[in-house]
Amino acid sequence: MCLAVPGRVVEIEERDGARMAVMDFGGVVKDVCLEYLPDLAVGEYAIVHVGFALQRLDEESARRTLDLFAELGLLMEEFGDPWEAAAASGAGEELQR
Repeated sequence: MCLAVPGRVVEIEERDGARMAVMDFGGVVKDVCLEYLPDLAVGEYAIVHVGFALQRLDEESARRTLDLFAELGLLMEEFGDPWEAAAASGAGEELQR
């Protein structure tokens, strides 16, 4: 599943000609492109989908959504380590035989 997830801008910098941010998604930190929201500032929230900040969001809505995603286990599903998930499901066991 690929969700649009709210995140908070932690820092902003220019990288290879693109405006990029480090964003916090309820404890998970990822790099995000800000080209669609060039005026987004540190401390603000935005909805992010496939690495692009798409829409500014107020803090209360962002926190409620992140809390709900965490409660439902969707943050781990979206941002979890795919190798860890595969190991937990036993997907690699047949390769070891």
